Amino acid sequence: MTDTAALPPGPAPQAVRRPRKPHPPAAPAKRVQFDRPLTPWLFVLPQLLVVAIFFYWPSVQAVNSSFYLEDPFGFGASFVGIDNYREALSSREYRTIAAFTAGFCALVTGLALGIGLLLAVKADKVIRGASAYKTALIAVYAIAPPVTGLIGMMFFDMHIGPFKDLAALFGHDLRVGIDYDDTALALVTVAVWKQIPYNFIFFLSGLQSVPVAVREAALLDARSGWRRFRDITLPLLAPTAFFLLVINITYSLFDTFAIIDVMVKDKPANNPMTLVYKVYLDGFKGNDIGGSSAQSVILMLVVAALTIVQFRLIERRVHYG
Repeated sequence: MTDTAALPPGPAPQAVRRPRKPHPPAAPAKRVQFDRPLTPWLFVLPQLLVVAIFFYWPSVQAVNSSFYLEDPFGFGASFVGIDNYREALSSREYRTIAAFTAGFCALVTGLALGIGLLLAVKADKVIRGASAYKTALIAVYAIAPPVTGLIGMMFFDMHIGPFKDLAALFGHDLRVGIDYDDTALALVTVAVWKQIPYNFIFFLSGLQSVPVAVREAALLDARSGWRRFRDITLPLLAPTAFFLLVINITYSLFDTFAIIDVMVKDKPANNPMTLVYKVYLDGFKGNDIGGSSAQSVILMLVVAALTIVQFRLIERRVHYG
C-alpha cells in the first residue's frame, strides 16, 4: 500500500480527459436519381394532360363563353360583356336557388359527418359481429348516385313509398315532387344516406389508429366517456375531420347532381335544385350557353373562395401528429 503521508504537498492530480471521438456524419437521405432531367416529367405528363384537358381547358372556355351571347347551334356569338353575370345575380330565381344550395350544403355536410362519426364510434366498440356490422354500413357506398336517387324516389313515392305511410302516421301528407319543402327534405335525406358510409370508413380508420396506450391513459384521466372523446379522441381525429369536411362540401355541391336529376326530373318546375343543376338546365335544356357559363364561373369562384377560407382559418386549428 502507498503511504499518502509521504506524498509531496501540492495540488491534487487531475484526471486526464480523453478526446471524444467525433460522431460520424449522418447519412444523406436517399433520393431517386434519373439519368436524364426529362424522365420525371414523362412520369407526370399523363396526369398533367388529364388536368389540362378536363379542367383547365373547360374552365378557360367557360370564362370566355360567359362574355358572349352564343347561338345554340354554334353559328355565331355576340359580345355582351358582363351582362350574363348581371342577369344571373339580379335574378330572383337564381338567388333563391343559391340560398337553397347553401342550406342544402350545410345540412348534408353536417348530418353526414355527424352520423358517420357516431356510427364509427359505436362500431369501434363492437366486439362480436364487428365485420358484419361494418360491412352493412359500408355497402351503401357501392351504390351509384343515379341508383341512389332511384331508390330514394321509390321510398318517397306518393303511392307506394313507405315514408309516405310513415308521415301519414304523424298527420302529414308527404308530397315529394310537388311540395317544395317535402322535396327538399327528400333530397337532403337521400344525399346524407349516400355519403354516410364514406365518412364512416375514414372516421373508423382514424379511431383504430389511436394508440392503445393513449386510450388506457385516457381511462385513468377521465371517467366520463364524453369527456374522453371531447378532450382526447376528437383532437386526434381533427386531421381526418378536416379532410372529410372539404370532401363533403365538394360532394354536396357537385356530386349530388345525379341524385337531384333523378328525383326532380319530369316533376313540376317549382322543385328545389342546386346551382350546379341549374347550370345544366340552362345550358343543356335552355340552350343558354353564355348564361350557364357565367353561372358556372360564379360557382367556381365561390368554391375557390370557400376552399381558401377553409385552409386559412380552419386548418390552423388542426394539429397533425
